[in-house]
Amino acid sequence: MKIDKMETGTVAPIALEERSIENENSSFEGLRLGETKSDIKNSCWSSVYENIRRACVQLSTLPRDLRALVRYLKLLKKIRHAKKNNLSVPGIFQEVVRKHPSKVAFYFEDQKWTFAEVDEYSNKIANYFSKKGIENGDSVAVFMENRVEYVCTWLGLAKLGAVPALINSNLRLEPLTHCIKVASCKMVIFGKELQEAIVDIQDELEDIPKFATGEKGEEILVKGAIDLDTDIQDAPATTPSQMEQLNFADKLVYIYTSGTTGLPKPAIIKHSRCILAVFAGSSMIALNTEDTLYCPLPLYHLAASILGSGQALLEGLTVVLRKKFSASCYWSDCIKYGCTVGQYIGEICRYLLNTPAKPEDTQHKLRLMFGNGLRPQIWEQFANRFKIPKISEFYGSTEGNANIINIDGKPGAVGFVSVLFSNVYPCALIKVDESGEVVRDADGMCIRCKPGEPGEFVGLIVKNDPVRDFHGYADKRATAKKIAYDVLKKGDCAFLSGDVLVMDEDGYLYFKDRTGDTFRWRGENVSTSEVEGIVSKIAGNSDAVVYGVEVPGTEGRAGMAAIHDPEGTLDLEELAEGIQKSLPSYARPLFIRIVTKFDMTGTYKLKKVNLQKEGFDVSQVKDKLYFLDAKNGKYIDLSAELYEKISSGQARL
Repeated sequence: MKIDKMETGTVAPIALEERSIENENSSFEGLRLGETKSDIKNSCWSSVYENIRRACVQLSTLPRDLRALVRYLKLLKKIRHAKKNNLSVPGIFQEVVRKHPSKVAFYFEDQKWTFAEVDEYSNKIANYFSKKGIENGDSVAVFMENRVEYVCTWLGLAKLGAVPALINSNLRLEPLTHCIKVASCKMVIFGKELQEAIVDIQDELEDIPKFATGEKGEEILVKGAIDLDTDIQDAPATTPSQMEQLNFADKLVYIYTSGTTGLPKPAIIKHSRCILAVFAGSSMIALNTEDTLYCPLPLYHLAASILGSGQALLEGLTVVLRKKFSASCYWSDCIKYGCTVGQYIGEICRYLLNTPAKPEDTQHKLRLMFGNGLRPQIWEQFANRFKIPKISEFYGSTEGNANIINIDGKPGAVGFVSVLFSNVYPCALIKVDESGEVVRDADGMCIRCKPGEPGEFVGLIVKNDPVRDFHGYADKRATAKKIAYDVLKKGDCAFLSGDVLVMDEDGYLYFKDRTGDTFRWRGENVSTSEVEGIVSKIAGNSDAVVYGVEVPGTEGRAGMAAIHDPEGTLDLEELAEGIQKSLPSYARPLFIRIVTKFDMTGTYKLKKVNLQKEGFDVSQVKDKLYFLDAKNGKYIDLSAELYEKISSGQARL
């Protein structure tokens, strides 16, 4: 009887409520003004339906979430072990060398580098530059094209506690000078294949010692530069004593990132960040020491220097490096070296898909490809044509503290957030306006996006936590601009990614766009402010605004510059020549718009929203438009016929 009474007491309110709703003559004091009993009944059923739907979503995504949770907990265990034991990247590498010194660490062209050989060369680098006066905390610029010595060089400097600044090999003139100086580099190590770029700025770097490497026998053109390959031969290959002083929380390298404004910024990558990134990659997508990883990406990128070559240095995998990516050689290289895992960026996948079909397309042994930027529109076509069993797309920025990954090959998704365990990995999508500014509610808090609503991806910051901390940039002001306060609760703070994502009801996240003044083209982030400064200077300091425009059938946004030239005196040949000399290919504006008047804000800032909306559509734009002809290196008239060819994919970009 007690049980019956308890059961009755539990269900009675529901039963009474149902009877009062169904009885049209009964009075229901809970009704709100203008609300009918039918509304109440529908609301109840909607609530029940919503709860059932949520339960179904949680149940369907539970296997994915549990698999990810197990891997994440294993990752946390490894990171906590590294933190507790104050491990460093060179320290972990020493243990890898001890386990298998004769195993191949890197393949490069016809070269094989064992772990012992990488260790010895990096020791020589460390001991040599120690005698040259480089100490713990000093930064040294590394400006080279891909080869194994590149990895050994930054690793050797790291063994001293120095901070190598990995500079984009495409940079020239002012941006290159800026990158060397903004990181306060005490020395510059450059590849002879890039020495003409150093010659152009050597007067700006007169007081900085320079060291040339690679291309044996080639004359050194840079004044006062030392031939590193010759000079280093007598350096000892013993482990430098400075390694004992390295700490888990020390700076490891600077990797440059294009922010929303200004020239490239050196993002601080600490030992803890590198260890986390490498272990996260191997743990979440289940890499193992038997894998051979194909990495044709540039080593100044975090994707190659940390996520790629880091798998050799910290996990003992064999990694294949290539001087430059080649679409025609990707699969033949994978076959040649017996690769089981391949890396990509979005444009790489499109380039591969555009190559003529050949037997090598499916003769490889890849079981997995991972990277970022693969367009959803070509995802399944790419996987099917090249017989890739699984693609793991990830999302993350060089300096960010919230990185996500697609572990189950969901087409188009860059990762996911657990529906059931949402608090395990504290990140969120928050609403932003058209200008990229954070939208807040009446209480001053950020507003979470619902499924289907685009928003900026943010990661909550937890100080001194190897997973959740944000280390920022060498420039403290740039760091401050990437942090938002009072995000999900009063007093908290979060890293602002600058990227707009959208989440579906299953928790899968999809990349949508960049916020602010940065756009992405050919797998690179382009700072409009940086390009504006260079274009303006070439155009006689005329007003210029730069923005990204969508081109049908391509990933990202192509650069477009609107230049103020009311008198029509702009020399387009001089402009094209200057742009191609000063900017890397991905940052060069493909389209030029000549304007006679700019709209300005009340604070005299040039407006670009309407310009971006109009793009390069000749039917909408009344101003003169020009297109950069890649073959001739000149800007030519953008006619209606050429516009159609570009829009249909017939014209070469």
